[in-house]
Amino acid sequence: MSADAATEDGIRKPLLHTGSWYRMSGMGSRQSSIMGSSVQIIRESISVFLCVFIVALGPIQFGYTCGYSNPTQSEIIKDLGLTISEFSIFGSLANVGAMVGAIASGQIAENVGRKGSLMIASIPNIIGWLAISFAKDSSFLFMGRLLAGFGVGIISYTVPVYIAEIAPQNLRGSLGSVNQLSVTIGIMLVYLLGLFLPWRVLAVLGILPCTILIPGLFFIPESPRWLAKMGLNEDFETSLQVLRGFDADISIEVNEIKRSVASSSKRTAIRFSELKRKRYWYPLMVGIGLLMLQQLSGINGVLFYSSSIFQSAGISSGKAATFGIGAIQVVVTGISTTLMDKAGRRILLIVSCSLMTLSSLLVAMAFYLKDILPEKSHSTMGVLSLIGLLILVIGFSIGLGAVPWIIMSEILPVSIKSLAGSVATLANWLSASVVTMTANLLLTWSSGGTFLIYALVSAFTVVFVALWVPETKGRTLEEIQISLK
Repeated sequence: MSADAATEDGIRKPLLHTGSWYRMSGMGSRQSSIMGSSVQIIRESISVFLCVFIVALGPIQFGYTCGYSNPTQSEIIKDLGLTISEFSIFGSLANVGAMVGAIASGQIAENVGRKGSLMIASIPNIIGWLAISFAKDSSFLFMGRLLAGFGVGIISYTVPVYIAEIAPQNLRGSLGSVNQLSVTIGIMLVYLLGLFLPWRVLAVLGILPCTILIPGLFFIPESPRWLAKMGLNEDFETSLQVLRGFDADISIEVNEIKRSVASSSKRTAIRFSELKRKRYWYPLMVGIGLLMLQQLSGINGVLFYSSSIFQSAGISSGKAATFGIGAIQVVVTGISTTLMDKAGRRILLIVSCSLMTLSSLLVAMAFYLKDILPEKSHSTMGVLSLIGLLILVIGFSIGLGAVPWIIMSEILPVSIKSLAGSVATLANWLSASVVTMTANLLLTWSSGGTFLIYALVSAFTVVFVALWVPETKGRTLEEIQISLK
């Protein structure tokens, strides 16, 4: 059989089999890696990008779920006769479900694999959206929101981990940023569609990302690092060969992964006292700290209540301005994706949080001045606050939106990754819930004071990054773990 024929045969196998794919395709060509390097890069890129493109449907679902309550509030309240407090419960149940999903996500991904975890997450998502779309009262509405949130909680941990484990070191940052880019696309889509479609149709459309994701998972390989940890060495090498290209020499990467897995497998359980060792407490502190500070910066408060913030600033078309913010998020996150493996994680975080600090101060100043200046100056203050909010969203999208998830997936040790990843994801969703629940109360208390608090958190994040966050650009996951010992 020719090499081309073998390759074509191998490419067809994922349609039928999700295990030891491509085993008979081009495995003997591993030693000829120097020949046809440009072809290898194209093949590698196509394979890895295809995997990332498919799993990116998960975070699109994530963003769609988070943004759904913004354009649908008035319609749902009117059609189902809900009170404001009941709708607030509906909105917050996504976070409650996501926290439960986050707790379970690490163990699910560890026991059934990264693909199996995404499959499990998709099912409650689809059921939840159908329950919302056919709801006649608050009970079905609440149940659907809870189920959709549970699926999103699993997705929020599994997708960045899967991408980090399949990506080559020179593309890991850019490909990891696709996770946050997809979240922003999901948010923008629901904002855009919400301008034209009724809430039930919008809920039916919510099943599409996961409905497409489920069959898509049969076309991509399992994470080679998870396969190696499970002792499935033949499947592990096959999966890695597919991801790196049939002509690639993967022997060095195979040996690095095997050494890392062997080291982490020497002891199956970590004692609590051992968490005092730097190799454990340091990545835990960085991973959990970044994911908490990402939310405590107030971004969810800004996005969820953007319409009311704009109206209080004197801007009448709140929904259109909210969609504009969603579109800007997508564009800037797309740009930052191209910079992730060039500029590095640390510099993007520092620039991002610095911009958020300055923009939050600008918005706070605009609201304070609006209270003390004559009414003819209110329109100017409204424009000033709009500019500040746009810069805030741009700053978040440059780094703080994507980088914490990338770093979490890169630095957590293999031996505690499932538990630590679940805790970090839970901390993120818990912080998001705190911000979402308090933002409206804080804005009622003082709009200027609210943004002053957010500015202080962003300023602290700059210091946290400068002192504690390591640069992971251009290093393999195994090299990162060695540097933390």
